[in-house]
Amino acid sequence: MKKTVIYSIVLLFMACAGKQTATPTETAKTVIESFYQGDKDTLKKYTTDESYANFMSIQDLYSESGNSNFKVLKETSDGKTAWVKFTTSYTDEPETFKLIMDNGHWKVTERDKGEKAPY
Repeated sequence: MKKTVIYSIVLLFMACAGKQTATPTETAKTVIESFYQGDKDTLKKYTTDESYANFMSIQDLYSESGNSNFKVLKETSDGKTAWVKFTTSYTDEPETFKLIMDNGHWKVTERDKGEKAPY
């Protein structure tokens, strides 16, 4: 009986340890790659409803394959909001995503009207 309880506790800890929240950078990379590869389910999971709708409105204009060569230029976070500036092989200019913490997960969201990135 003791062994069963110990094994159960160990399995519980292992299951919890496997569910770590992606960082803002990992989330931004996932969004970029899912957008260009047409993976709508993943894109929806890592964006707010408004951002997802905006991505869907332009997705037909873009389709890329291959390595994104995602490189972070700058990242900042206060725990609730994060900003990630990055480059990819898909665009000529750096891009910046605003992310918010939503139910324990980072999601790409739209900037508020007139809001500027911190860099």
